[in-house]
Amino acid sequence: MEFIDPAKIPQRTLYTGAKMPAVGMGTFGSDHATPEQVRDAVRGAIRVGYRHFDCAACYGNEDQIGEVFAEAFQSGEVKREDMFIVSKVWNDMHGKGDVLLACARTLRDLQLDYLDMYYVHWPFPNYHPPKCDVTERNPNSKPFSVKRFMATWRQMERLVDMGLTKHIGMSNMTLPKLKAVLPLCRVKPACIEMELHPCFQQQELYDYIRSQGIEIVGFCPLGSPDRPERDRTPEDVADLQQPVIRKIAEAHGVHPVLIAIKWAVQKGHTPIPFSIKEKNYTANLKCVTEDPLTDEEMEEIRGMECGNRLVKGQVFLWPGATDWRDLWDEDGTDALWDKD
Repeated sequence: MEFIDPAKIPQRTLYTGAKMPAVGMGTFGSDHATPEQVRDAVRGAIRVGYRHFDCAACYGNEDQIGEVFAEAFQSGEVKREDMFIVSKVWNDMHGKGDVLLACARTLRDLQLDYLDMYYVHWPFPNYHPPKCDVTERNPNSKPFSVKRFMATWRQMERLVDMGLTKHIGMSNMTLPKLKAVLPLCRVKPACIEMELHPCFQQQELYDYIRSQGIEIVGFCPLGSPDRPERDRTPEDVADLQQPVIRKIAEAHGVHPVLIAIKWAVQKGHTPIPFSIKEKNYTANLKCVTEDPLTDEEMEEIRGMECGNRLVKGQVFLWPGATDWRDLWDEDGTDALWDKD
């Protein structure tokens, strides 16, 4: 097993002054990795040199991952303070008092005293069961509401006050949603997690987030080639198969995956790729320590943007919604939001 010195991994500085490794390991096993396989991958990743792990209650594997963290800390393999451990509150735990319960359960499962980051996973309490079909709808789903979201965010802020998490963040937001809620926050989000890959760069949202002094974490950094079949649509583009990526990969003598990760880190955000294979997650971390992309190559990848959103969120639609685009405020307005 190869060890990559964590000190060689670029760091992001949060507005609190805290440091976050600029490459993390995602832990969403999707439909192709069991909780046990994810657990084993996390164990191997710690030994390889990963210090940033992106977890979530709805992934169904936090208790297995917690076993690995406990072993690593107890053995002295790594210190808790050298890790950046993240989780997220799921949509069915937005109610009054529920965020504290959700965080407490995550801390219990991960066997931690505190988190480094805790996200609101989606900006509405539209629940769906795991592995449901994209055509399924919860009749109780509702459009986004600033009032409801801020009630959830107040609970998130309380977690910071209590020392249960050092930072809080938001995920799957849009520009109108952020502009509506950021002025209302007592504790500003330290990070926004969003879908980011060469064919979906969300530049306007990206620039706004950075202008607010907030760091960006990008999920689906490889264009999510292993996402569940239920999440695929005919118009989806496979980033890693695009000629630009393949040409640059050939020039560097590496797999296209590593070009996508290099691009993300050099662009300025933090990718969270996942693999259960040691050679893959090792390469994903090591690639950002060597052989950077040229300015010309970065510019070529910038030109790949084609609006290729892969995580569409169809299952979160409310009765009366037209299609998944209603979730993302694509017309730039709040016309579909609840004003209650």
